Amino acid sequence: MKIRRAGAAVAALALALGLAACSSGAGAEEDTPYIAIVSKGFQHQFWQAVKQGAQEEAERQNVRITFDGPADETDIEGQIDILGNAITKKPDALGFAAIDSNAAAPLLEQAKGAGIPVIAFDSGVDSDIPLTIAATDNKAAAAEAAKHLADLVGGKGTVAMVVHDQTSQSGTDRRDGFAEWMKANAPGITLLPVQYGGSDQGKSADITKSILQAHPDIAGIYGSNEGTAIGIVKGIQESGTTGVVVVGFDSGQAQIDAIRSGLEAGAITQDPVGMGAELVKAAVKAIDGEDLPPSIDTGFYWYDKSNIDDPKIDAVLYE
Repeated sequence: MKIRRAGAAVAALALALGLAACSSGAGAEEDTPYIAIVSKGFQHQFWQAVKQGAQEEAERQNVRITFDGPADETDIEGQIDILGNAITKKPDALGFAAIDSNAAAPLLEQAKGAGIPVIAFDSGVDSDIPLTIAATDNKAAAAEAAKHLADLVGGKGTVAMVVHDQTSQSGTDRRDGFAEWMKANAPGITLLPVQYGGSDQGKSADITKSILQAHPDIAGIYGSNEGTAIGIVKGIQESGTTGVVVVGFDSGQAQIDAIRSGLEAGAITQDPVGMGAELVKAAVKAIDGEDLPPSIDTGFYWYDKSNIDDPKIDAVLYE
């Protein structure tokens, strides 16, 4: 009998300790600042690298994050649904990379009304609600890609550009930065009208094959993001064309392989891990009521076969 009473007492003590532990854990989570992050997507390694940087910085800052996005970077409606769900969770701050810089405006107004500070990243919105944006200077980066492509084709010939979209600010800036530099600095180059690949490798490959068929003497093609650049390389390979200079944007294993093999001349790489870290740093400052600059430049680099193994470049390439 005594044994049974002792066992019951131990069990009761264990239950009490367990409940206390559970209560402590739940309270700790509730007390930890929560940042909801909504990206453009997940299908590219770029976004996984942004997520990695955000998670690492969240651990350093002792905050909790979630990182969500649609399966397809063209899925505007899907991203808006994810953004709406994120706001209903009442985060302490919201990180947002817009697929469509206009479509999210009503929900951002909702976030502002709920007192949720918004930090844009990668691509801005047509709104003054985000307190800052952590992003590459996409116009300057695209101009750097244009300069390298112009040099590689000897400053003359026909050049095409395949851009990932015309709804996001990153898409329009990478289009305009490239085209404006060519117009101002490369009078010997004829730039074809822009075409949009929707970040889709297959669609970008088909566009490339159509360009090559219509312009067999084309000197170079520029792709404005990871999926687009890989699609251009695939289109050239599938068409059996040689001698076309390809310049891309972003990183990822397929582009790294294409540059090492010579199928692609080079690309602009961003710093997605740093972008994720800067996003979380800015969100924490916003939660703490600190002032933020209008924008946070997360940097970019040109890389090709000559410097791809440089430790500075290697650190910002993502596979």
